[in-house]
Amino acid sequence: MGEDLSGRLYGVAWWVTPRLPGPVAALAFDAVAAVMRRSGVGGVHQLRVNLAQVLGQPADSTAVTATADQGVHSYLRYWREFFGLAGWSPDRIRDTVVFESLDRVAAARDAGRGVVLALPHSGNWDLAGAALVLNGHRFTTVAERLRPERLYQRFVSHRAALGIEVLPADETRRAITTITQRLRAGEVVCLVADRDTSAAGIGVRFCDAPTTFPAGPAQLALRAGAALMPATLWYDGPQLRVRIHPEIVPGRDGTTRARVAAMTQELADVFTDAVRRHPHDWHVLQPVWPAPAQQG
Repeated sequence: MGEDLSGRLYGVAWWVTPRLPGPVAALAFDAVAAVMRRSGVGGVHQLRVNLAQVLGQPADSTAVTATADQGVHSYLRYWREFFGLAGWSPDRIRDTVVFESLDRVAAARDAGRGVVLALPHSGNWDLAGAALVLNGHRFTTVAERLRPERLYQRFVSHRAALGIEVLPADETRRAITTITQRLRAGEVVCLVADRDTSAAGIGVRFCDAPTTFPAGPAQLALRAGAALMPATLWYDGPQLRVRIHPEIVPGRDGTTRARVAAMTQELADVFTDAVRRHPHDWHVLQPVWPAPAQQG
């Protein structure tokens, strides 16, 4: 019943949001954000715990509380834009998203290489993806399978309409095979890479505390000879900025596992700097670090 209710709520949001005037939609989603802030529902407490680690402050400190409050509104902005994207024109998407160093992706592809763009849960990755497609870089990504199935398929269809190919994360063999094929063909793959949901992650230090990141971005880049590039996102007033960082070049020595670990740590270092620059736009409402690190 809970799944049916969530599916209906998402369905209402998909139908209503594109039909609302922009200011009205903003007021409605800000009202939801205000309720979340006051009640602490929807992972808001965990967001505060995560931001305490990012900022190096106690979870009940003024700095963390203020950043978390901003963060909830940023998170609801993501959903407002996500549900509203069906009503956005290509020109509006282009005007909203500002890329920095997108030529790095084009240069790698011109050289016949695929590109793995690895990004944190910051800003609006769906809006950035729509703009990436409009700039000539259609891409493939992987997403967790939601329940009920029709809700997952709605998300897949929504992203497909933006030009994004989505593969289910629970079909591991199919996803790896397809992504490898895409990369060897010189195409782009985008992977959110700041939260490990597997039991095979790579140990890293992220925001000065130990955790694990998914091994996939570095492994796939090595397997396909593709360029691994971090992409970081943040809101800048009405615009979304997307920075494409230089390629993380794999070392020549050591085992594959050691090379993957070194590349993944470099990725974590880039994410640490980016998240600390724009902590309120980092939308992770699930545990990231083991409990002792979160308490410190």
